[in-house]
Amino acid sequence: MEFKRVLLKLSGEQFAGGQSFGISSDFINELAKDIKAIADLGVQVAVVVGGGNFMRGADISKNGVERATGDYMGMLATVLNGMALVDTLEASGQPARLQTRLRVDSVAEPYIRRRAIRHMEKGRIVIIAGGTGNPYVTTDTAAVTAALELDCDVVLKATKVDGVYDKDPTKHKEAKKHTSLSHAEALQNPHIAVMDNAAISLAMDHKLPIIVFKLSKENLKKVRGCAEI
Repeated sequence: MEFKRVLLKLSGEQFAGGQSFGISSDFINELAKDIKAIADLGVQVAVVVGGGNFMRGADISKNGVERATGDYMGMLATVLNGMALVDTLEASGQPARLQTRLRVDSVAEPYIRRRAIRHMEKGRIVIIAGGTGNPYVTTDTAAVTAALELDCDVVLKATKVDGVYDKDPTKHKEAKKHTSLSHAEALQNPHIAVMDNAAISLAMDHKLPIIVFKLSKENLKKVRGCAEI
């Protein structure tokens, strides 16, 4: 890995492992080992977590809850994942801090850019929960925003498949894999849904690369060989 500082984006569904809900202890322990392994190489790491294993604002808003309320509920779900990850990292011997853009002072620091950078400079992993702190914005966009704020070299987007395809490879056997493509190409192809368009557009405006890779054991150290946007 050739980067000095990276932003790792994890979806909430990944925290569930093979379960349909909640947090898989097997998954999160392996994840902590993989994150520690790249930190041991001298890479500074920030992590933005999703909350879909507990709550999706867009889904619950279809059943009587206002969309803004649903999104705030989803942000709170990301705090649960962040709490689990920071404790697991610390248990593995890797110093870590949880910051959140929602005020939950009993369990997390408020997100402060300079403090987050200082933590990383001291070798601590910074987990950022709470999305952007605003409804109607995805955690993908929160990840790109945080990467820009924290002067990260790249966004590492963890997925269930081994890169970027022109259509969903889990549904289409003929799906073609891209080794690399521009931000504009990703935006122009409606079948590429690895990140939402707002996140990709923001990254494009600031020339921030996004590397997409399959999240599996020890694969985090091999991301240079995966698809780049």
